[in-house]
Amino acid sequence: MSKLRAQTSPSSKAIRSQYEAHGAREFYEKFGDGYRNPHEPIIRELLAACALQWNFAPSEMPVLDLACGSGEATLALRVLGFTRIDGIDPFTSKAYLARTQQTAEAFSFANIAAGVLQSRRYELCVCSFAMHLAPLSILPQLCLQLSLCCAHLLILTPNKRPFIRADWGWNERGEILKDRVRARFYESLNFS
Repeated sequence: MSKLRAQTSPSSKAIRSQYEAHGAREFYEKFGDGYRNPHEPIIRELLAACALQWNFAPSEMPVLDLACGSGEATLALRVLGFTRIDGIDPFTSKAYLARTQQTAEAFSFANIAAGVLQSRRYELCVCSFAMHLAPLSILPQLCLQLSLCCAHLLILTPNKRPFIRADWGWNERGEILKDRVRARFYESLNFS
């Protein structure tokens, strides 16, 4: 068994070195079943801060936890009172199920860019520590498709990427920065 797989919560340095050795996709294919985001505390803090800053609260519509990992954002959203949360991640379904007792759908960014979610409606899409990994070749179409089914988008990212343009369907409402992690909140220009 790999040393990383044996760890329950790899450090961000360990993950970064595995990305360099294998690439992000291969990393998650190999280690997704036991993955835990080492930034879970900051994810919880930022989601709580964003809920206060932008007044989002549970509604009739569900929330999408995109690239849900082992459920870090889902668990934080539950604490905030959200009960209707759909998880999507092509690599971490076992880890997500183990922590949330909920099944994640295995759609990829490419599946979503191709329109697999077009008949759904979400109040909020949260994507933590993953959207910056989307290939630039599909990022515009991914954002456009999300703008058609999600009223709001919240991206938590450990760097300045991704840069989301208005012509991809989103209007940036603001950003919160904590411990070098950015939470950017967007409003859809296409949701109806």
